[in-house]
Amino acid sequence: MGRKPLDIDKIVMELITSDDVATKKKIGKKILDMSYKKGIYPASIHEFYVARPKEGFGGFTVPAINLRCMTYDLARALFRVCKANNTNAVIFEIAKSEMGYTAQPPYEYANVVLAAAIREGYSGPVFIQADHCQLNAKKFQENPDKEVEALQALISEAIAAGFYNIDIDSSTLVDLSKPDVRKQQKNNYEVCAKLTQFIRRIEPRGITVSVGGEIGEVGHQNSTPEDLRAFMGGYKERLRKGLTGISKISIQTGTSHGGVVLPDGSIAQVKLDFDTLKNLSKLARDEFGLGGAVQHGASTLPAEAFHKFAECDACEVHLATEFQNMIYDSKHFPQDLKKRMYEWLKVNAANEVKAGETEEQFYYKTRKKALGQFKKEIMALGQDVRDAITKDIEAKFDFLFKQLNNVNNRELVDKHVIIKRVIVRKHQDKDAVVHDGEGAD
Repeated sequence: MGRKPLDIDKIVMELITSDDVATKKKIGKKILDMSYKKGIYPASIHEFYVARPKEGFGGFTVPAINLRCMTYDLARALFRVCKANNTNAVIFEIAKSEMGYTAQPPYEYANVVLAAAIREGYSGPVFIQADHCQLNAKKFQENPDKEVEALQALISEAIAAGFYNIDIDSSTLVDLSKPDVRKQQKNNYEVCAKLTQFIRRIEPRGITVSVGGEIGEVGHQNSTPEDLRAFMGGYKERLRKGLTGISKISIQTGTSHGGVVLPDGSIAQVKLDFDTLKNLSKLARDEFGLGGAVQHGASTLPAEAFHKFAECDACEVHLATEFQNMIYDSKHFPQDLKKRMYEWLKVNAANEVKAGETEEQFYYKTRKKALGQFKKEIMALGQDVRDAITKDIEAKFDFLFKQLNNVNNRELVDKHVIIKRVIVRKHQDKDAVVHDGEGAD
């Protein structure tokens, strides 16, 4: 007889609550094995994206959703929404910074998502992405090799855990003080090419990891066609001949991560430049064969804006903060727990207080950083409480899928995406990702 749903729930809770890395990885291996047996495969979205300009399909945008909290519950909700909308085009992602403050290392995050797929009876590819694999500009200036090597270590760990989608964010290295656009982008494209080469060296045989580049740091000035051409020109020159490059490009169009919070705690309205998004997405496809442009920092935009991403043929949109907000602000979230989390922030995020900001602004800006500290307590809430919180977020997921026209495209995804069974084993004292030769029909 097969496992009952309760068993996978128990396994996931053991994975989340264990403090021992070896135990977590052992549990993760068990979940991965169960996933393969049920036809669930960590996968790369690369082939699907590069097929867009070749075959001319589009008119929809893939949501990439950062799950910072209640990951198992929300991933289950996403798989239910996928099944209801006949799609499997959704990316489960977590950024480099989020891995730290939410206490979700790659080997935990990936396997919690896979467990959610098992629980919901899903089968097929699962796209797991390391978002914003970002370089610190100051540290890069001090010691570029050390900063790049630190990011390579994280990328290696992520790929070994089943993250076959990696977003390189070297846009922090763009130097707008330079008069020439090519020189502004120089460090950006050189580091992106170097990290792409590293990924191609360690990726599993038979899988082309989807790599994303970024030409404009979110929250800074809007991207231009000149930026894109300068980046891609330098990137293609620096990339070793014969290697597969990036499949998408992130641009800046006027948003900021988490939105701009006003003194009363509400979010300021943002004027997003959809013309820039549409034009650069088309340019990325027509001139460089990419899937299109990627929009970051969009989850707190007004609801009526989301249909425009599909109309602009953006290939991907990143959504994070709004779902975190819906957890914190849910009428079902225990107020005593929220109060203790805020008290913790008063002490542990005190150095982030800025002159003139209100308490509401401080808590809104910092509360994401309490999620890891209180992860176990949040997951220890009764299932009925977590289900009640999830219900509203699931409705939001469904709304977004429909607004992005991300519906009825499962056959199209399955036509292009390659799914293979991959195992990880030790080799010369380092984790080596090795394809074991088994594929999926």
